[in-house]
Amino acid sequence: MDEQRRGVVFGTGAYLLWGLFPLFWPLLRPAGAVEVLAHRIAWSMVFVAALLLVRRRWSWVRELGGRRLALLAVAATVVSVNWGLYIWGVSTERVVETSLGYFINPLVSVLLGVGLLGERMRRGQWAALGLGAVAVVVLAVDYGRPPWLALTLAVTFATYGLIKKQIGVGAMESMGTETALLCVPAVGYLGWLAATGGSTFGAEGAGHALLLVATGPITAVPLLLFAGAARRLPLSVLGQLQYLAPVLQFAVGVLVFREPMPPARLAGFALVWLALAVFAAEGVRHSRRTRHAVAAAGPATVRAAA
Repeated sequence: MDEQRRGVVFGTGAYLLWGLFPLFWPLLRPAGAVEVLAHRIAWSMVFVAALLLVRRRWSWVRELGGRRLALLAVAATVVSVNWGLYIWGVSTERVVETSLGYFINPLVSVLLGVGLLGERMRRGQWAALGLGAVAVVVLAVDYGRPPWLALTLAVTFATYGLIKKQIGVGAMESMGTETALLCVPAVGYLGWLAATGGSTFGAEGAGHALLLVATGPITAVPLLLFAGAARRLPLSVLGQLQYLAPVLQFAVGVLVFREPMPPARLAGFALVWLALAVFAAEGVRHSRRTRHAVAAAGPATVRAAA
């Protein structure tokens, strides 16, 4: 199997696992969202530390520096908010709204790039963003409130991606640092729950305890698969794969959990999907134009620019 096919397998596996997560979180009841999040952090730390010990890769610790460590601390905080809200959303049967957050995440990422990195948006991106904004208004009217859960999930995950882009640390090393930074408060919270009799770990049987332990590897594995895909695939291919997760989440919410999908809500989602289609088509066109321009410039011009 060549590297690109391997990348597609890794990327598909990562997004399929992320898309099927709504089926896993309800199995952890009666544990609350914060307890589940704390177990996820603690057992992810154990899992990643074991992998790092096996691979004996520790030289990167000396290269972190104050700035990278601070950025990783912010990234860890942001992704914890994202995961906590996601777990809470699934446990309160708002799977469809959580899927909306990950559908609009690419549009929010572009907006952050413009606002924080000074990137310029192309006309197709402006059109997609406009459609996305109209969709949010339609959904707000349908819900009777703005879709705060979806918007917060989109903003926090886009912010996480933006920070990770600035750090330049490997996926396993980054995850190890993030979980290490969060492990002390997570374990402290779990200890407090145990001391006050509020912990479900052990109180609901061995099966429940094993499921809580499994939150570590179950959430770490897709991140590692994603890292393997990112190294082997161009962004255009990876960008197409990323929609697998919210599509599956949406399907699980509607078909498995039977969440309501009135016509107005379906119209709002249809506008989101249209916005993403415009966004993806514009990205493909821009990528092709760039490749043609480079080919037309010739190797001498490319060498001179390099």
